[in-house]
Amino acid sequence: MRYREYKGCKARTQIRTILLSACMLSTVVYGQLQIVITQGVDNPVQIAIVPFAWDGFGVLEDNVPGVVTSNLRNSGEFAPIAEENMLSTPNEEEEVFFRDWRFLGADYLLIGKISETISNGALQVQYEFFDVLREERLLGEVLNGGRSQLRDVAHSISDKIFEQVTGVRGAFATKILYVTSQRISDEVTNYQLNLSDADGGRPQVLLSSQEPIMSPSWSPDGSSIAYVSFESTRPRIYIQELSTGAREQMTDFPGINSSPVFSPDGTKLALVLSKDGNPDLYVMDLRTRDLRRITNHFAIDTEPSWTPDGESLIFTSERGGNSRPQLYQVSLDTGWVERLTFEGTYNSKGAMLPDGSNLLLVHRFNTTDEYHLAIMNIDRGTIRTLTETSLDESPSIAPNASMVIYASKAGNRGILNAVSIDGRVKFQLPSAQGDVREPAWSPFLD
Repeated sequence: MRYREYKGCKARTQIRTILLSACMLSTVVYGQLQIVITQGVDNPVQIAIVPFAWDGFGVLEDNVPGVVTSNLRNSGEFAPIAEENMLSTPNEEEEVFFRDWRFLGADYLLIGKISETISNGALQVQYEFFDVLREERLLGEVLNGGRSQLRDVAHSISDKIFEQVTGVRGAFATKILYVTSQRISDEVTNYQLNLSDADGGRPQVLLSSQEPIMSPSWSPDGSSIAYVSFESTRPRIYIQELSTGAREQMTDFPGINSSPVFSPDGTKLALVLSKDGNPDLYVMDLRTRDLRRITNHFAIDTEPSWTPDGESLIFTSERGGNSRPQLYQVSLDTGWVERLTFEGTYNSKGAMLPDGSNLLLVHRFNTTDEYHLAIMNIDRGTIRTLTETSLDESPSIAPNASMVIYASKAGNRGILNAVSIDGRVKFQLPSAQGDVREPAWSPFLD
């Protein structure tokens, strides 16, 4: 639950219908997310991705080079060369004439072929990746899988190319969680907790309800998620296994049960409870269910996130006065609380980057300004704004720390946006129907 929502939060008193997908088999969602690039780098890498040859029965449902093309283009770092401009379509190294690709301005070249084995119908995807200017083969391997795994293969190839060229590990094979809501009538709104590929592909419904679903987060190994559901008389925190769909209710306290976040080692859960009065931070040991109170203050303490070393929590609080939330850090060992932000009238939803020196946050400079994402250098206290969109909230950092996905507004609709940590690349992930909010980017899933 976000800080701004505490002011009007009321427990839900009516039980509504809940539908759980036992093994993530449901695919009915309000609208698949589609990436729309709004800003890329000034000089993207020119890459030629040749259609792969297919030696097998029928037509493949997933186009491997097409998915790779979309992934690299959507990163904002690459500019794929149009297929109609290609002078040849090689599928093996001996068919490559580098002068053709230099003529087209290509820096890199990807070729490949897909074949179906006779024995069991499995597929073999063979690809090769070249530096055109150096006429050098950089990557090449054979990947095996079924027809339903071709998108996974394409994401894997995309990750390896991205890392080879940029030096940063790719995150195309990761997943995102997000919540959609659609107004059915004046009295009824449908909410869904969804899981999809990082590019919005293969969406699946994990939970459907006529009461709000909030604050989804990932376990560090990507096997489970935590979230808040209002499906009964009060908000409760649940943990759900993704492989089976089995879930477990973790809290049932009076008042607020909110903002669950797994510790970096996966053994604990930070959360917000108001069972003892005002909302405060707690940590639950997931092995013993022991609950430890971390803050004890008359102000609202909320939105915990873990520091990378797991020794402290970053949180939002108005304990500084003037009803202006700021970010604080509390040591789990000593209980010492330190204020982190001083600039601006509103700072919330802090998350420390892996470097331990920079903090992602939602920032408002003055009372008339919009809420934007920003990066604050902790040592210098300087803040750099990343976004210019409206009512930005719920940021989630990609596992390679290169991008941030967040919720925003476009007109009267909630949509998802993404921005690179340096602010150079921006894209949207709108849904065809309903509002989209509460994104959570998975860890690496290998």
